[in-house]
Amino acid sequence: MKIHVYGKPQTIGPELDDYFRPDRSVVISIDMHLSHLGDSDDCPSPAPRAAEIIEPINQFHAHARALNIPIIHVRTVLRRKGVDDVNGISASWRRTWPFYAGENPHSANHAVEGSKWVEFVTNVDPDDLIINTKKRLSIFYPTDLDFLLRNLRKEIVVLNGGFTDCCVLNAAFDASNHNYRVLVAKDLVKGTNDELEGAALTMISLNLGLVVDSSDLLEKWHGEGVDSSANLEKSGL
Repeated sequence: MKIHVYGKPQTIGPELDDYFRPDRSVVISIDMHLSHLGDSDDCPSPAPRAAEIIEPINQFHAHARALNIPIIHVRTVLRRKGVDDVNGISASWRRTWPFYAGENPHSANHAVEGSKWVEFVTNVDPDDLIINTKKRLSIFYPTDLDFLLRNLRKEIVVLNGGFTDCCVLNAAFDASNHNYRVLVAKDLVKGTNDELEGAALTMISLNLGLVVDSSDLLEKWHGEGVDSSANLEKSGL
């Protein structure tokens, strides 16, 4: 098994096996919804690089489901009247992002409840779990994710989605601070650009958890003796 440390692959042995228990793992997919991935000019908070990982995430989730590993989809959902953000105490990114990306006249529509912008672009299975109360950069605040994970009796979180240098990085920090084992699927996250994506993954690899390739992780999980053949056949994989 290989992990990525400071951008370089490193071979590991059994000393990190506690990160790879399928029975204690859950996959968390972050903000893979139209508000970031809409392809129209009125997209409120575009993250076009993440379009590349939609189908790879779908395939990874299908394999995880076949191993009976729960999938949790976390999305930002903001109240219509803007009290969560625009007309309340606004999120910091709204103040700083225009200096980098320019003004977006549609940003007030970002993740508004009941709008098309909160619709997932990745596949959501009826048995998957959904967190709808993310308001800021962390998947843990002010959501009930920690409560859910403890009731599921899971201690290993596998993160995918976007942005690597924003919400994924925040998720890794908070998961680590809550004493979860953190895995980030390197090929299933996308950042603002290559530079910031690499920096975020480096910080995660040194301080917060393990950065892995999703194919290696699946192989490791299968190596733990989990029989997924029947579920894989049902999924058409």
